[in-house]
Amino acid sequence: MEQNNAKQPSPAELQKRMEQIPDVWTKCPICGEMIYKKHLDRFKECPNCHYGFRLGAQARIALLCDDFQPYNDQLQAPSKFQDPKYQQKLQQARATTKLNEAVLTGTGTIAGQRAAIGVMDWRFIMGSLGTTTGELLARLFELATKDHLPVVIFTASGGARMQEGIESLMQMAKVSEAVAEHSRAGLVYISYLCDPTTGGVTASFAMEGDLLLSEPHALIGFAGRRVIERTIQQVPPKDFQRAETLLKHGFLDAIVPRREMVTTLGQILAIHEGGGWHG
Repeated sequence: MEQNNAKQPSPAELQKRMEQIPDVWTKCPICGEMIYKKHLDRFKECPNCHYGFRLGAQARIALLCDDFQPYNDQLQAPSKFQDPKYQQKLQQARATTKLNEAVLTGTGTIAGQRAAIGVMDWRFIMGSLGTTTGELLARLFELATKDHLPVVIFTASGGARMQEGIESLMQMAKVSEAVAEHSRAGLVYISYLCDPTTGGVTASFAMEGDLLLSEPHALIGFAGRRVIERTIQQVPPKDFQRAETLLKHGFLDAIVPRREMVTTLGQILAIHEGGGWHG
């Protein structure tokens, strides 16, 4: 036999070759369907189970309206939080998302209806609720109350931001008070829960909407699955904390696929035209 004298590639060279292979397939985390990425259109929905792959705030806004005007988008986390690791996380999150905080707020027109809009971005330290996140949301509700606008909030969060301690937890009360003032003015608030919505966000403004909508299969809960398993010493069912289970037990008003988002919101806002409840 003729001996093969070709030099074998080193492990480093093999790794480099692997990294250069195009990433053209993705797997649905719900049904396990393998999806050719080019078959995912702008809605980024699984064609089999309609799970909506996670979107950044700007991509969500692009699906929602084309006249969005940001509000207070220059606010940043207070400089008093000086932990170097936290500051590095903030810098990385800003570079990744092109946002200053974990929520993008502003006003825009949804299917012909003007509204105050807030979109949380899971890429920004897992959409955590920090002091500036809470301030942005509270200011949005205050603006909506002043201008007599309905509010639509898209939640996607891992909960309160641990790096800001008790002050992050205080945002739950601050935003909730702004929601209450908006409600006392007779205005409508639609909460649209996306994957994931957990922790202090679920325990406050995410579940305080006049109407609670969700995307299919969104993870919605307070404590994490492992914490609950250890507490109750049982293994919860597979669909535990999923939107379909919450709808079945009366915690949601409707599950709205991403393709129907604009039409559904437009219809609801048209019923409450002018921002408030009629009848």
